Amino acid sequence: MAHDVVVIGAGLAGLTAARALTRGGLDVVVLEGRDRVGGRTFSDTLAGVPVDRGASFVGPTQDAVLALAAELGCPTTPTYHDGANLIRWRGKVRSYQGTIPNLGPLSLLDIGRIQWQFERIAKGVSITEPWTSKNAAKLDGISLGGWLHSIKATSTSHDLMAIMSRVTWGAEPDEVSMLHAVRYISTSGGLNRMLDVVGGAQQDHFPGGSHQMAATMAAELGERVRLGAVVSRIEWSDDAVAVMSSAGAIEARRAVVAVAPMQRLDIDIAPAPPIEYQQLAQSWPLGALTKSYAAYPTPFWRADGRSGQSLSDQGPVFITFDVSPAEGPGILLGFTDPRGFDALPEEQRREKVLGCFSALFGEQAATPIDYLDQRWGAETFAPGGPTAAVPPGSWTEFGTFLRRPVGPLHWAGTETADEWTGFMDGAVRSGQRAAAEVTVSLAALRN
Repeated sequence: MAHDVVVIGAGLAGLTAARALTRGGLDVVVLEGRDRVGGRTFSDTLAGVPVDRGASFVGPTQDAVLALAAELGCPTTPTYHDGANLIRWRGKVRSYQGTIPNLGPLSLLDIGRIQWQFERIAKGVSITEPWTSKNAAKLDGISLGGWLHSIKATSTSHDLMAIMSRVTWGAEPDEVSMLHAVRYISTSGGLNRMLDVVGGAQQDHFPGGSHQMAATMAAELGERVRLGAVVSRIEWSDDAVAVMSSAGAIEARRAVVAVAPMQRLDIDIAPAPPIEYQQLAQSWPLGALTKSYAAYPTPFWRADGRSGQSLSDQGPVFITFDVSPAEGPGILLGFTDPRGFDALPEEQRREKVLGCFSALFGEQAATPIDYLDQRWGAETFAPGGPTAAVPPGSWTEFGTFLRRPVGPLHWAGTETADEWTGFMDGAVRSGQRAAAEVTVSLAALRN
């Protein structure tokens, strides 16, 4: 064989796998269809400041990605959180403290009830094999929205959970399996850990952009990484693979396919794996989410005692964060609903985002010094994001095939992780797991 391993996809999962395999003494080549590495991490500059068009935040217990970042020399910085948060709700803007806004005593009681019931259900769901759980069929037979309806969640609670669903999966509660929601949130350590800033998944971010991790790993791998190599076909036998791409054919003993599950459909695999593998890819769609940024001379909202964090029941921006560097300028990040937004011309998109920022933070937000947005649904590769929005019925039917190897083919990507699924940490863990699988498999050949 020309190589020991071919890795398809140069996101965090693929590069982590390639790096581990190379350090283990194996000959590896990485094929990436884009003209850049990083996958769903992608950094740019706004008013001269690095910002993340893709994945941004890291937090406690995300040990895999934090260890990798430290090893690569990519520091993190705390996400600004001092001051009051804002919520634009039912036509009014009010301030609140903490993660859950106080929209009245009945609202707080209902959210507490929902969280208690949700976490009680989670205790009975297996993270590694959720389809084996006692109530798997029942939970996978309804959506998160259907479950909220069944327990008679108030309209306020349902709308708050919809914001959580949009930012987490890029999907509405009615589009996500309840089993998937429970399992996904459990891999993060619970709702509080997933949603909080301090002590939670949004606690820190990378001042130089999260993409620097992928760029540094790719630089280490050097000519092993081949960009613009769109993979169209994989042929395999028990002990070999041949991968055809726009950059030519590669032969190896093993392959790591490190792309989003739905993107597996773009690759013709021969002989065809069992039909369930294709059905899984069809049943594991990416959600849809857009990110919008505006830069200002200073983070003016801080002078008003505002944290820059907000929620809104009016779109297209539904949640914001302050990701300003310590020395300025002020940078507001807005997670944006792509429906009715992505198809607009850039100037109209800008106008709508700044209208949302102004409604929350005042007229100063209407005149930024720079603006950009990232429409992940417009991407050529794996359009959508930030992760798979798995619909009802998918886990119990096809979950067992999510990462089970097929001959010499191994699967990676954040969706295949059992810890911090859907996050950068999950991507890194999946690459480590796939590399370990391949190493054991090749060792068995030598023995």
